[in-house]
Amino acid sequence: MKTAFSYLFLFFVACNLFAQNFDKTNMDALFDLIEKNERGMGTVALFENGKEIYSRTYGFADLEKKTRANAETKYRIGSITKTFTATVILKLVEEKKLSLTDKLAKFYPKVKNADKITIEDLLRHRSGIYNFTNSPDYLTWNTKPLTKTALLAMVNNLKSDFEPNTKTEYSNSNYVLLTWIAEDAGKKPLEKLLEDYVFKPSNLKNTRFGGKIRPEANEAKSYQKNGKDWVLEDETDMSIPLGAGAITSTPADINLFLSNLLGEKLISKESLEKMKTIKEGMGMGLIQVPFYEKTGFGHTGGIDGFQSQSFFFPDQKLAISIFSNGVSYSLNDISIGILSNYFGKNFEMPVFTETIVLKPEELEKYVGVYGNPKFPLKITIDKDGNTLTGQATGQSSFPLECIGQDKFKFDAAKIEVQFISAENKMIFKQMGRETHFVRE
Repeated sequence: MKTAFSYLFLFFVACNLFAQNFDKTNMDALFDLIEKNERGMGTVALFENGKEIYSRTYGFADLEKKTRANAETKYRIGSITKTFTATVILKLVEEKKLSLTDKLAKFYPKVKNADKITIEDLLRHRSGIYNFTNSPDYLTWNTKPLTKTALLAMVNNLKSDFEPNTKTEYSNSNYVLLTWIAEDAGKKPLEKLLEDYVFKPSNLKNTRFGGKIRPEANEAKSYQKNGKDWVLEDETDMSIPLGAGAITSTPADINLFLSNLLGEKLISKESLEKMKTIKEGMGMGLIQVPFYEKTGFGHTGGIDGFQSQSFFFPDQKLAISIFSNGVSYSLNDISIGILSNYFGKNFEMPVFTETIVLKPEELEKYVGVYGNPKFPLKITIDKDGNTLTGQATGQSSFPLECIGQDKFKFDAAKIEVQFISAENKMIFKQMGRETHFVRE
């Protein structure tokens, strides 16, 4: 499933799920199962007190060349980049080069409501600025390079979805603007600011900002599952996500970063507390993650076929990162398995069943555009050979596996779909939420 570097808000809800102390054998068994059933590709790493206690790779970094992933394979991490950008902004605040109360109008006055939007509003996604990656035409231009002038002109023309600081609504536009504000205040490109404030102090040797994917440098390509095959994804040009999603890294490097950040080694305790303060589900470049009675902080990411999750649990000084370049089984469920193993909770191994294969003509009755006046996006159902696909407005398509009469699923995003063709209806379920759509 292609995502627009804004893959966010996966909450760990553990159910009656292997009860033991941390056991690498159990972890290997989980990833052996995922790999055997071709349900994902990627790398996972766990750190405790800044030291690695477990690492595992599964699948390929480059399927065309049959290059397997290894511990130093680098992945695009999407919106985890926002945690880095927020760290840079708070360093600039500490150096008196910025203030959280500064208005956007001081830097980019042509953005709608710029005189009402503060730096803190941008950090907390409370600006009201429309998320440009939700634009219906986004996937028609995201692979082409854009100059700052062109991207800024686009941002200047974005609508305002709500009055600033009245609610929280995730928008990549906020962190693209924060990229430029950091560069204006710090008098350096964001790439250099990241080197000075984060990469070098954290000793991140496999992390970089921007640029094309370089397979020759052990950087993974990304893929989407289409039926039983992995299909190469298009590559977003990194001139677009910037500080919202343009970092490439390894799970080990991000574990070091989070361990240093949450260990008060990169910014002051006061700044860190501001980052960790949650308002309507969002901190400053951080989200809060509950697991039973434990609480972690971190972020998730998604760009093209890449998905990522990175979290740090301060009480245990535990950092966990899982990066994937091909997802056909929910990363959230994998993270639950890892944390359940670590904290001695029950976890039930996944059971993978064979997909029901339908003929193209049998899929035709589901094809159409489905909408709901209370839902912001429309969902287009189409077919690609003998695979049914779904596509939300502004996003790329995702494959739907048939699991029964008129029932389909997409495990990677915990989506289940049931069609009622006679009534031109579709019931869409995701993460416990159910929405009814009608075919136009």
